[in-house]
Amino acid sequence: MRSSDIFPKGKAGGYFALGITSVVWGTTWVASKIGVTEMPPLQMASIRQFLGGICFVTYFIFFKGMALPTRRQFSWLIVLSILMFVFANGLSTWSLLYIPTGLSALIGALYPLSVVIIERVFYRNRNMTLLTFAGLLIGIAGIGIVFYESAFAHRSAGFLLGIFLSVLAMLSWSVGTIFIAKNKLKINPYYGTGWQMLISSGVLFIVAYGTQPIIPITTFSLKAWLVIVYLVLGGSLLSFVAFIYSMKKLSPAVSSLYAYFNPLVAMLTAALLLNEHLTMNILWGALVTLSGVFLVNYSIKQAKKKLMAGSEQ
Repeated sequence: MRSSDIFPKGKAGGYFALGITSVVWGTTWVASKIGVTEMPPLQMASIRQFLGGICFVTYFIFFKGMALPTRRQFSWLIVLSILMFVFANGLSTWSLLYIPTGLSALIGALYPLSVVIIERVFYRNRNMTLLTFAGLLIGIAGIGIVFYESAFAHRSAGFLLGIFLSVLAMLSWSVGTIFIAKNKLKINPYYGTGWQMLISSGVLFIVAYGTQPIIPITTFSLKAWLVIVYLVLGGSLLSFVAFIYSMKKLSPAVSSLYAYFNPLVAMLTAALLLNEHLTMNILWGALVTLSGVFLVNYSIKQAKKKLMAGSEQ
C-alpha cells in the first residue's frame, strides 16, 4: 500500500497528513507516559521499535522486493538508529518517569535551537543573524518559565534526572539531524526508518537488560499492550508515513509546523487524561518557547535564501 492510497491527493492530502502527524505524535507522549507506569521505559521503547521496524522492513522486502541495504547504507543506518531512536527516543521515553509529559515534549521541540548552536560552535556556520540570536534567547526564556513552574511548584522525585535525560535526547536528535544533512544517502525513507527501528530495538533491549529490571511480556497488563499497540500503529507507522508524505506535498516551512503543535497537544492531552498540572504560566512559557523556535527557523531559512540569491548573481 502506498501513502498516496491513504491520504487525499495533492496539497489537501499534505495538510491532512500534517494534522495526523501533529496530533498523533503529540498524543504518543501521553501514551508513553502511561506506558512507563506499566513497564520499564527502555524495554517498552525496544518492543515498540522492534514491532514498528519489523512491519516496515517486512513490507518492503517481501511485498516491494527491495534488496538488503549495502554495507555503506548499513553503516549510515546504524549511526542514525543510535542517535535518533536509541538516544533520542529511548532517553525521552525514560525521562517521562520523572518529569511532566508536556515539559519533556517541549524540551524535545528545542532541537532546532541546539542545531544552530552546534553548527555555530563546531562548524563555524555564519548563517546567523540578530533575529536568530533573538529567537535563541526567547526560546531559552520560555523554557525557563515552564521549568520554574514545574520545578518549584510541582517538582517530583528524580526531576533533575528527567531533565538531564530529556535534554540529552534532544541533543542526540539534533546531532542526528545534522548528520543526515551532511551525509545524505539514497534509500527509501520508509525502508530506512524501518531498519533504524529494527537496529535500535536490539540495542535498546541490551541497554535495558543492563540498567533496568526486565519483566516478562506475559505479565504485561491489558493497558500496557494497548499502549504498545497505539505507539506502534500510531506513533511508529501512521505518523511516520504521514510525516514523510506531508514533506513531499508541502513546503518545508509548512511541513515543519508539526513541531510547534506536538508539545501543545501533549500538554493539553496530559492535563485532560492524566490530570497533569497545567497553568497559564506553563502555557505562556510553552508559547514563548515555540515562538523562539519559530524565529530561529525563520531566520535561518531567510539567511539561506539570501546566500543562494547572492551565489546566483
